[in-house]
Amino acid sequence: MIAERDFRELPSIVAADAIFHSPVGLKPYPGRDLVCLMLSTAAGIFEDFKYHRKLVDGENAVLEFSAHIGDEQLKAVHIIRFNAAGEFSDIEKMVRPVKAAKALGDAMGAKIGPQIKAMRAVE
Repeated sequence: MIAERDFRELPSIVAADAIFHSPVGLKPYPGRDLVCLMLSTAAGIFEDFKYHRKLVDGENAVLEFSAHIGDEQLKAVHIIRFNAAGEFSDIEKMVRPVKAAKALGDAMGAKIGPQIKAMRAVE
């Protein structure tokens, strides 16, 4: 999906009650729609995205990757928990350095900030 930048199938692997934990905010994003929006938008912001390692232990996976946002290089991980159906149920993204996390937060806010606020208002 990332290589093709085609996220139409993403909802099929994300649980309806999934939760996304942002590297720049403390409040989690609950629900398939918000999780899919966050993941697909971030993937569209990253440039030269490359996975390096994956660590899998039963219902958990950690995927290490690198990318850049403009001039900001980053290293990051996705920490994923799967439910019994094999769907993403909990996803946390951790990004370093801080300047890259800020660049990600700024880019996400510019692309989908109002949409996120509207979706959260419905919760």
